[in-house]
Amino acid sequence: MPEMAKQADPRRWKGLIFIALAQLMVVLDATIVNIALPSAQESLHISEGNKQWVITAYALAFGGLLLFGGRLADLWGRRQTFIIGLLGFAAASAIGGAAVNTGMLLGARALQGVFGALLAPAALSLLAVTFTDPKERAKAFGVFGAIARGGGAVGLILGGVLTEYMDWRWTFYVNIPFAAVAVAGAILVISEPSDSRNPSKLDIPGVVLATTGLVSLVYGFTRAEEDGWTAGATIGLFIAAVVLLAAFVVVEGRVKNPLLPLRVLTERNRAGVYMSLGLAVIGMFGLFLFLTYCLQIVKDYSPVTTASRSCR
Repeated sequence: MPEMAKQADPRRWKGLIFIALAQLMVVLDATIVNIALPSAQESLHISEGNKQWVITAYALAFGGLLLFGGRLADLWGRRQTFIIGLLGFAAASAIGGAAVNTGMLLGARALQGVFGALLAPAALSLLAVTFTDPKERAKAFGVFGAIARGGGAVGLILGGVLTEYMDWRWTFYVNIPFAAVAVAGAILVISEPSDSRNPSKLDIPGVVLATTGLVSLVYGFTRAEEDGWTAGATIGLFIAAVVLLAAFVVVEGRVKNPLLPLRVLTERNRAGVYMSLGLAVIGMFGLFLFLTYCLQIVKDYSPVTTASRSCR
């Protein structure tokens, strides 16, 4: 047996359970609120113009801060960042469940996105440093990937059941027990190799350019839906996104410790996989929101029926 495999953490497979649970919670939240949104809109008197922000606030914060969250995991330690992300996500979920107005709900969704951006890369990198044997690592990432792929559908079904038989607020509260179990597992089971931390200097220009560029891109799509593709604000945001992300690429090619090493994107096979997966996820999650309102408002289906039909 290779020496590296002999030194593997004996609790690594137990740790995988809690890492996968945390990943499931993050993926669930991308869809679970969709089914509850019509009920939440009626309860909190959310305007038609603001309803999409319940989804967009999460996506904007999560996508814009994801690279930064991964870098913080390098600096703070993956396990510590993982626990902070779980605790923050649970707290944001509690705020969302207790929301009394639109602003409180949107703020909670944005906070979920912020802590999700800490949690997701920390969970992924914990797998990489915990499973040192290539064959075991492949199995662990297979489990992790299956959770990520199936979590969206599970979120729809769970959101429908909670909304119909309990209350829309439970689509937020359900995250709290998930997070509590994952935190307990992280403290008791998960360990991080002492030599795996990367304390190199934080790439501040890269963080600023990547975050503002991604936020501009996502917000541009949001404005396109509201104002149209040819509106000045929409075009301006897309131009800003292109300029900022182009500047990010230039900076990353010159700094000593880049936030995103360009070799990750310049390898053809890897870049192709990223692009195809990104397009698939964009199409899938975009469709979920439209299906929710079409089936519940237009067709007058129950939340559970809506969820089951959305998964087909």
